[in-house]
Amino acid sequence: MTDTPAPSKSHGRLSIRASLKPRDLMEEPLHVKDAWRAKIITLFPDAFPGTLGLSLTGKALDLGLWALETFDLRRFGQGKHLNVDDTPAGGGAGMVLRADVLDAALAEASLGTPQDRTRWPLIYLSPRGKPFNQAMARRFAACDGLTMLCGRFEGVDQRFLDYHEVEEVSLGDFVLTGGEIAATALIDATVRLLPKVLGNQASTEEESFSDGLLEHPQYTRPAVWNDLPIPDVLQSGHHGEIAKWRKAQAEHITKTRRPDLWQAHQRKKS
Repeated sequence: MTDTPAPSKSHGRLSIRASLKPRDLMEEPLHVKDAWRAKIITLFPDAFPGTLGLSLTGKALDLGLWALETFDLRRFGQGKHLNVDDTPAGGGAGMVLRADVLDAALAEASLGTPQDRTRWPLIYLSPRGKPFNQAMARRFAACDGLTMLCGRFEGVDQRFLDYHEVEEVSLGDFVLTGGEIAATALIDATVRLLPKVLGNQASTEEESFSDGLLEHPQYTRPAVWNDLPIPDVLQSGHHGEIAKWRKAQAEHITKTRRPDLWQAHQRKKS
């Protein structure tokens, strides 16, 4: 008699089925219909949804505006101990995730997803990948969904990445112990761009990077705090002057803090 592997974990709006068995005792995964979906291959499925289950992204998850499904990489491990990694070819420190293990996990995660990578990207979160930015988040939000591989140890067998033409994405010039935190950040940045998630779509149009600039400063009540007043123009009620002030502030902050963004913004204007 063999044990049945634990199913992937799915989060989101349920497709209701009649049953005498309490839902919390059902072994079948929960299904989400007609929603943007993130599929995550990870050694730590309990890391999700994490903070994605809170606030606006959590509410959107409950409402079925998007869905999240995790695939425990350990289930596809080899041998008695379900090994998912091995020593680096050629020697060296650490361990490398095996191509055959990853391939088996991806085969399951790919069920029901389009093969067209423009509709469903396959992403490996890696410090050597292309830097993640707002334009990439918009591209991912326009897709049907995406599949992400969260790395661990010394990385992934290059043959797996080459064979499946995996898109490598980096959160920045630093190294994490695994890809789960990076995956959470990437999903958050993407999901908030989906229709109805934020409620006010103007919020995404006015924030940092939406037009290539960092966002202008924000203020709220009280009008004076610690002898520091809100700028008069913001209390003037003159929307044209407020817009001019905000644009000037955004340009100044971008120019002084992110000269790389400022130069790109200038090139785009010209």
